[in-house]
Amino acid sequence: MKELFKLENKIGVSFKNKDLLQQAFVHRSFLNENPDFQLPHNERLEFLGDAVLELVVTKHLYATYPNPEGELTNWRAALVNAKKLAEIAEAIGLNDFLMLSRGESKDIGRARQYILANTMEALIGAIFLDQGIEVAGEFIEKNILAHLPEILKEGAYRDAKSMFQEEAQERAGITPSYEVLKEWGPDHAKNFKIGVYLNDELVAEGEGVSKQDAQQKAAENALAAKGWNGASGK
Repeated sequence: MKELFKLENKIGVSFKNKDLLQQAFVHRSFLNENPDFQLPHNERLEFLGDAVLELVVTKHLYATYPNPEGELTNWRAALVNAKKLAEIAEAIGLNDFLMLSRGESKDIGRARQYILANTMEALIGAIFLDQGIEVAGEFIEKNILAHLPEILKEGAYRDAKSMFQEEAQERAGITPSYEVLKEWGPDHAKNFKIGVYLNDELVAEGEGVSKQDAQQKAAENALAAKGWNGASGK
């Protein structure tokens, strides 16, 4: 990757293994066009980074706030969802370093959002492997946890999925479940149709370019189908 040192300056981390940093930005589509490239794509790093991110955020919330588990879960979801991670990645300037196919390079819509979010998780995974949990935690605190006060002030943690869960538990005593009904498209550009259920009842369906996106759409549709407005008992 060109000018790795510029990226290190942006994120405030100097890597011992530069390949790890570069790999965090390699999208699967790039390898489809460049099969001889020396590094694998970033999906394994994304898998690791997702777990590191959730652990660091969960530990911070647990240690800082005495609120009940349900509220902390919603706050965490608002911090680590794809839309928020993509916004943060773009603000840091990660977009400039993505390694994509020519086709993916032209797409700047929702699919790019999820690529950026996944890259953010892959970068966290790479930092963890190269520098350890303390440096990874500092990166997460500086770039992600810093947004928590704003999220709490604006009530931005009340997304459709959390609202539908609250309504379903309050009104029916049931926790919703989500199931993939259909998926299609190549590995680097999947689409999903997901159903949301209350026990065996299929309440609604939603489609999106990630499972998370499709779940949110399904929850929005479920709130509408049930006539629930996000204020339990009304």
